[in-house]
Amino acid sequence: MPHTLVIHAHPRPGSSLITGAMRQVFEAQPDTSVRPLYDLYPDFDIDVAAEQRALLAADLVVWLTPVHWYSVPALMKHWFDQVLAYGWAYGPGGEALRGKTAWWVTSAGATTSEYAPGGSHGRPFADFLPPIENTARFCGMHWLPPYVVHGGHANTVVQVSACCGGLQQRLEQHLADITTAGAAA
Repeated sequence: MPHTLVIHAHPRPGSSLITGAMRQVFEAQPDTSVRPLYDLYPDFDIDVAAEQRALLAADLVVWLTPVHWYSVPALMKHWFDQVLAYGWAYGPGGEALRGKTAWWVTSAGATTSEYAPGGSHGRPFADFLPPIENTARFCGMHWLPPYVVHGGHANTVVQVSACCGGLQQRLEQHLADITTAGAAA
């Protein structure tokens, strides 16, 4: 079974309805490690070597975050800057992540209609994906379409349960695809 590494970055995890529930989906999976960045590095002093070791052991790398200002939270961005280093993740000799799979699993406070022309954000959510997607691709990773839950805390318990069920199904499919691709290689 492929190893899944979840990089969880939520600055206020105790107040997280959706991201917290999605984290529980991952924590219940076999052969899965969850690294809660805000717990591990409250001072933003990232142990780069430890993070890189965790990445090397992974087949599927999940970036589990809420949307913050059309991107990821500050510590996740800092993690990208520090851990995905030149000569290790990209550039000459930087092939440590080549062939691994990246997946952004995220929650957005706004509804899908707010991410549309005429909505409060004025653009479809897909317009905000390129920096995250290109980070993965630049490191030679396979990019999976993100799993986005809209509506944040406005979701009911039934809706949260449904989003977690959908996440579980998508995760199982991705792991099966990775297993099949590994067997074919």
